[in-house]
Amino acid sequence: MRDDPRSRRRNLSRREFLSRTGSSAAAAAIVGRAAVAAAAVAPDPPTAAPGAPSIPGAVPVTLRINGKEHPLKVDPRTTLLDCLRETLALTGTKKGCDHGQCGACTVHVNGQRVNSCLSLALMHDGEEITTIEGLGTPDALHPMQASFVAHDAYQCGYCTSGQIMSAVALLKEPCGADDAAVKEFMSGNICRCGAYPNIVAAIQQVRRG
Repeated sequence: MRDDPRSRRRNLSRREFLSRTGSSAAAAAIVGRAAVAAAAVAPDPPTAAPGAPSIPGAVPVTLRINGKEHPLKVDPRTTLLDCLRETLALTGTKKGCDHGQCGACTVHVNGQRVNSCLSLALMHDGEEITTIEGLGTPDALHPMQASFVAHDAYQCGYCTSGQIMSAVALLKEPCGADDAAVKEFMSGNICRCGAYPNIVAAIQQVRRG
């Protein structure tokens, strides 16, 4: 008579079944503990050396900001705005639209106003950059800053640093004398609170001495 494996499985006693499954479980537990023990004593993966650039492809650049030189290594795609805010912690320059449409990120490069969100940091190696932090101090305000305070030319304040940077640059630009000309030259700076009349008044006071 042929030996039927199915018949043997049917005749397996409860004691034999428990004995076999218990042995299998014990073996699995031993293997699991060995794996955990091996992981516990394995050396940690190597980490980057202190001071090494954390961004692959970072390139050197020296930015001269508010009269101070900053030698840096940056991702070639880093905007001047992100470099100012994230790398150098100069957070007075605000990120608004990040598309060059609101003017909140306005800074001066070699005396001219620039939307820093549209400009790569690498483009300004060695150039003179001025941010709102370099324009004046609480104890020695720039005349434009003092005029903005005097005329309440802000509400929430988020756009104010960009407004002031554009207004200071306007003083050296061929802007007409009337309010309409000022509005045109300041049209790249948006105030979502609508403080435009006070902004124009503040600028005109400085222009008229």
